[in-house]
Amino acid sequence: MGRVIAVANQKGGVGKTTTAINLASSIAAVGAETLLIDCDPQSNATSGLGLAKDPERTSTYHLLMAEARADEALQKTELEHLWLVPAHKNMIGANLELVEGERREFRLRDALAPLRERFQYIVLDCPPALDLLTLNALVAADSILIPMQAEYFALEGVSELLDTIERIRASLNPELAVEGVVLTMFDDRTNLAQQVTAELNRYFGDKLCQTTIPRNVRLAEAPSHGKPALLYDPRSRGAESYMQLAKEIMGHGEPAQEVEEKQVVNAPRWKRWITERNKLTTINILDR
Repeated sequence: MGRVIAVANQKGGVGKTTTAINLASSIAAVGAETLLIDCDPQSNATSGLGLAKDPERTSTYHLLMAEARADEALQKTELEHLWLVPAHKNMIGANLELVEGERREFRLRDALAPLRERFQYIVLDCPPALDLLTLNALVAADSILIPMQAEYFALEGVSELLDTIERIRASLNPELAVEGVVLTMFDDRTNLAQQVTAELNRYFGDKLCQTTIPRNVRLAEAPSHGKPALLYDPRSRGAESYMQLAKEIMGHGEPAQEVEEKQVVNAPRWKRWITERNKLTTINILDR
């Protein structure tokens, strides 16, 4: 059975979609069959992977309304092992249409059930709100990955999200776990970032991801080209950080493995990624 990971935080602008796109792409790049589901009416994950916004295309909206099967909504991406279920702005109406619907919190979970054996990882990109769309994603998920900035307001927002997680565990999805908290747009040169990191470390302990995502121009540029950072600029700090995060997430609950060598699928100039001493580095094969 595949792992379903919801990338969620009700605070906007913390890098949820960037994290969802690049985490899913990095997992797919090492050969794991991966599905990214855009659950956000803004549909930024859809455009960020190069798909135009099309109201006629089967999307997450149709899954929530039980108007289509999940396999009918699958779209291929540039990465060989990465698939996408797109979104569209008409999903805004789902929040109202689902209010009186039967099993309204379980619509996405029911739709994804047939795909859990096909995909090793299913990543859900949630909207920046605690609404029925996010609720469906959290009920469907096995775990939640929380991106956040090292800022004071982010600490306030995450407490509300954790309260919501506890309520969902109590009534709808008792198996929902916190996959981790990942710091995005991180600048360790500031005192505030170091203080917030220390607070999060005290509160979350080993749930705070060791990998941090730095502010990086290439990460910001990649969506305008409809590509994940891994394909746009695999040498960038952003791309390397998300590869390291993917390694960390994939390693949760698994025994330590011997040093292994994996080829990045479809990456420019035939790079390979080598995991060694818990570090991820790139080697240009053409130079060897």
